Amino acid sequence: MQHLCPLELAAAHRGDRDALERVLGQSRQHLRRYAEYHCVINDVEDAVQESLITVSRRLTGLRVLECFTSWAFRIVKRECNRLKRARCHWQHEELREEILPPAPRDTEELRRDCAAALESLPAHYREVILLRDLEGLSIAEMADQLLTTPDTIKARLHRARVMAREYLA
Repeated sequence: MQHLCPLELAAAHRGDRDALERVLGQSRQHLRRYAEYHCVINDVEDAVQESLITVSRRLTGLRVLECFTSWAFRIVKRECNRLKRARCHWQHEELREEILPPAPRDTEELRRDCAAALESLPAHYREVILLRDLEGLSIAEMADQLLTTPDTIKARLHRARVMAREYLA
């Protein structure tokens, strides 16, 4: 990410959304390459997407702009490690489920569990699940309504469903 324009980065740091989009666009490929080294291949895109969301939310709080590159790479590595831990947890749960099949639930209990799972999600994840699964909006419609990109919506929807499954398990 050596070719990032310091003026673009400074403008993004001050809150300029257009500059932020350009900085994230320029950073994406470098962060992806870094994630490919540190993540399981299936988790690379999720790690990059979540990292870019984190960078966009926290860039204005970065105290030393010269540290942007190492800061962004640390965020990606942290996300890769989080996904690795989750993958190990899921594999452990799958082994346990093979040994002990889940007990059937009654409809009312399942309804309560689903409501609790939705309530446990962060607001931005809960919102995409409700828009997609209850209101039946397409990815493009959701992106327009939430003023974001379809890729962001796909990543959020994926993470929301994973988190809901973990809660229900």
